[in-house]
Amino acid sequence: MKSNRWLLPEGIDEVLPEQAWQLESMRRQLVDLYQSWGYDLVMPPFIEYLDSLLVANGHDLELQTFTLTDQLSGRQLGIRADMTPQVARIDAHHLTGNAPSRLCYLGTVLHSRPDGFAGSRSLLQVGAELYGHAGVDSDLEVLRLMLETLKLTNIDNIHLDLGHVGIYRSLVQQAGLSSAQEKIFNDVMQRKAKPELQQLLAEWSLKESHVQMLTALVDLHGGREVLQDAAIQLTAADDHVKQALADLEKIATELKLLMPELNIHFDLAELRGYSYHTGVVFEVYVPGKGKAIAQGGRYDGIGADFGESRPATGFSTDLRTLLVLNNQNEIHKDSIFAPCNVSGDAALTLLETIKQLRQAGERVVSCLAGQESTANDMKCKRQLIQSEKGWQVKPV
Repeated sequence: MKSNRWLLPEGIDEVLPEQAWQLESMRRQLVDLYQSWGYDLVMPPFIEYLDSLLVANGHDLELQTFTLTDQLSGRQLGIRADMTPQVARIDAHHLTGNAPSRLCYLGTVLHSRPDGFAGSRSLLQVGAELYGHAGVDSDLEVLRLMLETLKLTNIDNIHLDLGHVGIYRSLVQQAGLSSAQEKIFNDVMQRKAKPELQQLLAEWSLKESHVQMLTALVDLHGGREVLQDAAIQLTAADDHVKQALADLEKIATELKLLMPELNIHFDLAELRGYSYHTGVVFEVYVPGKGKAIAQGGRYDGIGADFGESRPATGFSTDLRTLLVLNNQNEIHKDSIFAPCNVSGDAALTLLETIKQLRQAGERVVSCLAGQESTANDMKCKRQLIQSEKGWQVKPV
């Protein structure tokens, strides 16, 4: 119906002028921040071949990806639901070499169904990725940059959830679970269904030490004391687990030095993106918001799908979510209204005055011939008035 042509699909939003300017201002600040940390900006395409988009965590991402057929090649195309695989492709295919590379990005992603940030299907994803370094230092850098992102956008009272899927991976491998058993166990673990988990492990007749460690994971969540408890309860674990615990301890120590007020929660059974992540994983929450506002982690080896396997870690968030949560309102200075119907030398000096004001960062709205709107109508709280001293800015 014609009367409904203005309606948008559920979960798809348009951005009106005031918010659009706020988003653009925030975007510029964030890109400048990432550049100052040595991150290079990339702009992946909005659409590409589906198999390129669905790497590593393809099954989870496939449910969120709009697909269509390419009229030129006949191949399936996908509209990106996450920019991280695209950035990994750029690193693996175009930025060859052994040196670490740092990339940042910002662009629209589309989801086939609303979930995650703000319940929207159209997000402005912003993030940063660090490739080519496998140590805890790169995890720390990405975490610090994510926290700087939230600080820059005036978001405080944040809670950081930290985990490490490498701990779970190593314990499962030590226990010798088959692929089928691991799949069942993953489901139970993500639900933290302890009685069901204990029953499963009893049925599989595992070694007592393995049963004890796998069962202990369910309760290893809370404050920093969790790391001490884990060191005791996972004594029989291999060196990979012990190194993972040491990495988490180092991250917690470094972050507390930088941000003593930061609330850190540990969850060693956190399996978000288990098929995708390989090491440290993290999410940020704020009071009153049930879902994470930023998230990330280590995902080594994703580049293998594009011809070069590289260590990788990164984070992402949604720009609109940051805007809704931040404490910043107006971004413009009060606009200045410039009159029309001015002729001769006065018109020339008016144009020069307007030019100088704009170069100085002011927002000047010029009246148009025949316009009936006033300065107030144009939302201008100041105006240019001609006096003996020339054109001067005065309150409306």
